[in-house]
Amino acid sequence: METAAGVMLVVLPVAYVLVVATLARTFDYPGILRRPTDEVLARVRAGGRRLSLLWWAFAMCAVLFVPAGTLLVASVSQVSGELRTTIVALGVLAAVVQLLGLVRWSFVVPWLAREAVGASPARAEAIDVAFQSLNRSLGLAVGEHLGYLLTGVWTALTGAAILAPGGLPAWLGVLALPVGAALVVCSAEFVGPLERDGWRFATRLLPIAFAAWCVWLLAMGVVLLVVR
Repeated sequence: METAAGVMLVVLPVAYVLVVATLARTFDYPGILRRPTDEVLARVRAGGRRLSLLWWAFAMCAVLFVPAGTLLVASVSQVSGELRTTIVALGVLAAVVQLLGLVRWSFVVPWLAREAVGASPARAEAIDVAFQSLNRSLGLAVGEHLGYLLTGVWTALTGAAILAPGGLPAWLGVLALPVGAALVVCSAEFVGPLERDGWRFATRLLPIAFAAWCVWLLAMGVVLLVVR
């Protein structure tokens, strides 16, 4: 079990980083998400199938998080039954909302991009409303807000569980607490009065928090494979 968890926890952050780095280089992610609809859809058409597959790979990383997170919690022997159930449930929910937020880029957005070619003004306006509605609902609300919030709470609770004596090295738990807190802060980027333009502090913190989270996952995987 620990070996399987370790392998997944090494593969998962590496996959996340590779996909996000490729999207950043080829699609100007995440900055492109805040651009006008016609510009985003033009970039989607230019990206073609390769871009669609990249987004699909990103979504599959969220799927991989379910077994990786579940096996990780199972490897922390000092976690009580109720706490274990809570952490596993939070991990599954975090993966589901991430998946829901990402799959639109492989199955819905490419269709909108094709339909926008030569569209009449009325149809172009309808496409704009559809795209922005998906962006605000599945993107900002589900994928980003709930995704970062649940992932942050999952990370912090997992870290707190690790701090109990008799299990994994305590420094892994210590590292998880600020990383989880940072992800929770990032989840508030477009909440309440910040909804229109976003919270600049959270925008700047997010890539740092995401990188730190990936490093923490990788460290967990290495510890499970080498130290344990």
